[in-house]
Amino acid sequence: MELRQLRYFSVLAEELNFTRAAARLHISQPPLSMQIAQLETELGAALFRRTSRRVELTEAGVCFLHDVRAVLARLKDAGVRVRAVDQGLAGRVEVGLSGSHFLGPLPDLIARYATTHPDVSVILNEMKPSDQIDALREHRIDVSFTRACITDPLLDCVPLWPDPVLAVLPAGHPLAAKRQLRLAELADEHFVVLRRDTSAFAQHIFDCCAKAGFTPRASQAVSEVPAQLNLVEAGLGVALVPASTCQRLKAGVVTCTLTDPTPQANVFAIVRKDSPTKARETFLASIAAPLEA
Repeated sequence: MELRQLRYFSVLAEELNFTRAAARLHISQPPLSMQIAQLETELGAALFRRTSRRVELTEAGVCFLHDVRAVLARLKDAGVRVRAVDQGLAGRVEVGLSGSHFLGPLPDLIARYATTHPDVSVILNEMKPSDQIDALREHRIDVSFTRACITDPLLDCVPLWPDPVLAVLPAGHPLAAKRQLRLAELADEHFVVLRRDTSAFAQHIFDCCAKAGFTPRASQAVSEVPAQLNLVEAGLGVALVPASTCQRLKAGVVTCTLTDPTPQANVFAIVRKDSPTKARETFLASIAAPLEA
């Protein structure tokens, strides 16, 4: 049984006239008659009653028409979906990210993408940056958002947007009135730090402090930036966090820009080189575009 035969049958069932059906199919009448006869032979049942005056569907033909229409409709839908997937308008993107990204521009960027690509499912998986790289290698996620570019023969690193690091202090701190600090001015402070085993960004902060001539004294060590901010507000120390995470700070904390050196928390997308999908590519293109004013 061929797809062509099903289409011929469907058109003839609608027209109930071989001449009109053949014209609609842009073929001559004999090939149409031959294909319908072959289909009936294969099915072992007559689909049409033919007389000199009219063509009618048999009871078996009526039943077969119901199923054929369903098959053709499914095939049409499948064609639409295939074209949508090929154009990046449908599919699924598994994203790995850490908690700090929920405080920056990423949620708004994903929401914007969802409005333009409603048939692409974007699944967010919150996990430590180090776990995201393992998940990429194991094909469990498609994109990792991270604050450190990595060198790996299997992976590509795509720059997204700059994100300088700010000092966050309790509102009543003696240094809180300053708008800008040299990093070394924080040498005697107690820090709420990120655990260095959780991300390359945590190590970057530690290295910047070392370059400024001190080792940060950790009063608390946590895994996520939101925890840092809450503990700073409680007065348990100061913290160095990405500027994008400070957009919705509570009244109990203040921020200062940093110099000498100025740590960076720039955001990158990490993807596998060997498994691109159109949905992933349209997603990254949208995320990398600047936020609309």
